[in-house]
Amino acid sequence: MDRRWQWPTYGLGPPTRGRTPMTLPVGAGVVVVFDRHTRVVDGGRALVGGFPTRLLRLTPRARKLLVGRTVPVRDAASALLADRLIDRGMAHPVVHSLPVPSDPRYTVVIPVRDRPRQLERLLRSVGVGPSVIVVDDASRHPAPVAAVAARYGARLVVLGTNVGPAGARNAGLRLVTTPYVVFADSDIVLDPDTVPTLLRHFADPRVAMAVPRITGLTGAATTWIERYENTRSSLDLGAHPAPVRPGTPVSWAPTACAVARVDALRDAGGFDGSMRVGEDVDLCWRLVGAGLRVRYEPAVRASHEHRTRVGDWLMRKAVYGTGAHPLALRHPENIAPAVFAPWSAVFAAALLAQRRWSAPVAGAVLGGVVLRIGRKFDGTRHPYRLAVPLAGNGAVATLAQTSALLTRHWWPLTAVGCLVSRRIRRAAAVAALADIALEYRRGDDSLDPLRYGVARRLDDLAYGAGVWLSALKGRSTAALRPRTTR
Repeated sequence: MDRRWQWPTYGLGPPTRGRTPMTLPVGAGVVVVFDRHTRVVDGGRALVGGFPTRLLRLTPRARKLLVGRTVPVRDAASALLADRLIDRGMAHPVVHSLPVPSDPRYTVVIPVRDRPRQLERLLRSVGVGPSVIVVDDASRHPAPVAAVAARYGARLVVLGTNVGPAGARNAGLRLVTTPYVVFADSDIVLDPDTVPTLLRHFADPRVAMAVPRITGLTGAATTWIERYENTRSSLDLGAHPAPVRPGTPVSWAPTACAVARVDALRDAGGFDGSMRVGEDVDLCWRLVGAGLRVRYEPAVRASHEHRTRVGDWLMRKAVYGTGAHPLALRHPENIAPAVFAPWSAVFAAALLAQRRWSAPVAGAVLGGVVLRIGRKFDGTRHPYRLAVPLAGNGAVATLAQTSALLTRHWWPLTAVGCLVSRRIRRAAAVAALADIALEYRRGDDSLDPLRYGVARRLDDLAYGAGVWLSALKGRSTAALRPRTTR
């Protein structure tokens, strides 16, 4: 998503009306650490960071609460500052410093349709102790599923008709009597410390759900598609902690493995049972829209059995894409494939034009952005020195979004355009190659660049096809239209 430039000024004052500061015990040693993008400027008198990017001025009293790039929570004042930094995405709680909930009981809800082998593997990883509810979503062969559930002492709920993951999770949620629920799909394997660690996030009363990093199963990958998924899985949200909010680097979180507060989920109405795909995105956005928090915590992991056959993999990617239109109906403000500020739209259009004036115009736009940001930083020691990298980051984000439009969301239009326009062919080629080069560098070396590039393009083609299919079926372009915002 494009970063929007906003710079309100804050000190350490009374709590914002209607907001609940993070409730943390004084002296418990809770620590909040700055996000990797948050910069300390002017000798600690201000912070720059968050999403959207902000300048946060600190009062002398607030500055004394900083210890390097951390805020140790010792009293009400430091708890309030920590809450505000977390709320703005400028800092994250160090999960192992958070206290364990006073009542950490949880129930594991597992939706499954057939897959007895995967179900047994998951139940083995859950271990002895927590209550487990297995929801058989109208298996074609229910007897093996029932046998596995009985062998591990799980409560079995059998649905007469197939309702999909959302409906199956809701069926299990209705039977939960513990304060917390763990959703785990049958193709997941839990690490022993995953759930206990995620439960710590609920020390913050505003946290409704916490999710771990989801990675591939350990062991040697058997196919090149599996190796690609181990590097660029749609379920893997990266190595850095984050709040889950639309318009930020982690805009949604999968509920293939998630820990949630039961009362918060019930107040929200649970999952939307009418959605067969995208139900986790919808739930995240509804929780956030209700003023609650969803945390992504990569300090712990859950393993996922990725698809290994090309046909199955492509079909799944296309299915993911079909969730675009239903989400556009429910969350029209969040579903845009790209979000541009006015300046970034002009910047991208100038470069796509590929004329003699393109580079000068793009440079002038970027220079104007630097001046605008610099004026917003007036009062800091080096306002324009701070503005240059921020404008550069905005330009890179604009190019990344434009490339994604050409190669992923709009690829059918790009393909038609390539038949008639040399400029579109050049733009598409540059976008595809640059995307592969940048993304491959972030992964590991288990897959060579050529096959990685092929998998990357197939990934985009399949997902984009699903988006267009959902748009055509819904007779709406809402899921395909970029959004411009100030």
